[in-house]
Amino acid sequence: MSANLTLLIVMGVLYAVGIYLLLERSLTRVLLGLMLLANATNILLLATGGYAGLAPIFSKDIPAGEYNDPLPQAFILTSIVISFAVTSFMLGLIYRSWLLARRDDIQDDAEDRKVAAQGSFDAEEDADIDLDTTEFDEPAKNDNKTGKGRGTR
Repeated sequence: MSANLTLLIVMGVLYAVGIYLLLERSLTRVLLGLMLLANATNILLLATGGYAGLAPIFSKDIPAGEYNDPLPQAFILTSIVISFAVTSFMLGLIYRSWLLARRDDIQDDAEDRKVAAQGSFDAEEDADIDLDTTEFDEPAKNDNKTGKGRGTR
């Protein structure tokens, strides 16, 4: 089975442009990128289905190799439904963002910049507590007048 070269080129271009648009800050461009990725995936599934054959209704007179495989078609239908749901969800996000801020760009947050500037936290490197010798059974001390123990909310 050989795939059609035109389908493969179109699929590659759709994946490339979709990933490029997905990395943008505008939600509208992210939506367009997701739609292009979904369409590229549909073309990929179509190419895996092979050449057209007979309908997959079994008959004893026809050999099994002449039937068309229905599984890629079912995957394409599932992909269409999922991409429609993601598209409608993203359209809702874009609409709500436009109503609240009159823009669809994702803005930088000061807290995100602080987290990005910190070094990575590795629990194994920074563990000062030996869990084998720590006792967990002692009750918490009451620090305030409400009767709540330390560390509880």
